[in-house]
Formats: sequence, structure tokens, C-alpha cells
Amino acid sequence: MRLEGKTAIVTGAASGFGAGIARKFAAEGAQVMVVDMNHDGAMGVAGDLDHGAFGHVCNVGDAAQVKETVETALRIMGGVDILVNNAGVTHLPKPMETVDEDEFDRVFAVNCKSIYLFAKELAPAMKTRGSGVIVNVASTAAVSPRPNLSWYNASKGWVNTATKAMAVELAPMGVRVNALNPVAGETPLLKSFMGEDTPEVRAKFLATIPLGRFSTPEDLGNAACFLASDEASMITGVCMEVDGGRVI
Repeated sequence: MRLEGKTAIVTGAASGFGAGIARKFAAEGAQVMVVDMNHDGAMGVAGDLDHGAFGHVCNVGDAAQVKETVETALRIMGGVDILVNNAGVTHLPKPMETVDEDEFDRVFAVNCKSIYLFAKELAPAMKTRGSGVIVNVASTAAVSPRPNLSWYNASKGWVNTATKAMAVELAPMGVRVNALNPVAGETPLLKSFMGEDTPEVRAKFLATIPLGRFSTPEDLGNAACFLASDEASMITGVCMEVDGGRVI
């Protein structure tokens, strides 16, 4: 029960890595707000969790909705100890100049602007309280970019840099900020990363991962739980690869 008595917001938590993080946090004693655009998915995941978990619908790239989400979290949970910025999207693999502006804006709104919006709403309270943990989910694409995912790669590079900048600024106030860099996993985004999901494409992708498998929701849940727990009280500004050796 490493997170017993803690409260947490996990975005993009209706499926994939976010659901794995939410489940691990609840199993370790935290009350979790399961945030996602997918109403049924968010409510379904929350319904499976203990410790007063609840679902909430939010477009994390929209300032008004993020503000309302944080207000709801504060009203129900009384405060937010942990924020996990997990929500993410990508564009399909294609040459950089063929990604249209709407696709580009969506990727940066969900992957980058959302972190700014949640920090805007939550950082002041964490600073005043003198404690808090933020975990941002980036990607190995930020460290070792894949061809034809240029703007997705760039957005995740932004996440890693933002994580370090946030960590330096918030450390004197007792707030820690770290990131996770997973390799692709069995999530709804897998097909988008690969372009197509066939045994041949999977085999080619897996050949780039020394441990020979994709990241799982459980892998991300375990890593996020460690970074959010008091066991990691001396760790901030770290971008931890959870990638089976992909970027070695």
C-alpha cells in the first residue's frame, strides 16, 4: 500500500497505459480520478477500482474542461497529491510535410498543451502545500525518433524537456516531476505507430527491442507507482525508459 491515503488524477486512463497506471495506483491504496474522453471507458475502469475511484470526461487540450476537471477533483478528493499526464495521441506514419495542420495541432494539444493546462491549475496548490508529484508519460520516440513520426517524436521530446524544466522550478517547493519513456505497447495507439498491425510488421518492430516484447500497462503502472511513491523521494527531473532496452 505504497500510495495509501494519496489522491491521484490519471489522464487517458480509460485504456492502455493509463488504465494500467490507474489500476496500480488503486491497488496501492490511492483514490484515483480516471480521466478520459471516452465516457464509457473511464466509468468502466473506475468501476473496477477500490478506494473511491471515479471517472470523469475531459478533453485535456481544452482549458475550460481541464479547469472544471481539477475543480471536480478538489471538491471530491479534497486535494490532489499525484498527477499523471498520460493522455496522448499520434498522427499516422507519413512524411512530415504531409501531416496536415489539424493533425499537428491535435498532437501538440493533447501531448503538450495538456501538461501546461494541468500545471496551471494544480501547481499553485502543490507549491502552497509544499508537496506533490507529477508524472508525465513521454515516449522512447523522444530519445530515438522513428522515421515518419516526426511531429509525434517532437511532441514527446517537448514532454521530456518540460519535465526537467518543471522539476527544476518546483523542487524548492517540495514538488517532484518525472517522466516515463515507454516503447510502444499493446494499447489503442499501437496500430497507429506501426501503420498496420500484421505479424510481419510486429516482428520487425519487436526486433528493435532487446527484451523482445512491447511495454505493457502493468510495466507502466509499476514504474509510475514507484516514481509517485515516497520510495522515490530523492528522484526528480528523471526521464525513465521503460522500453526493454529499445534506446540503448
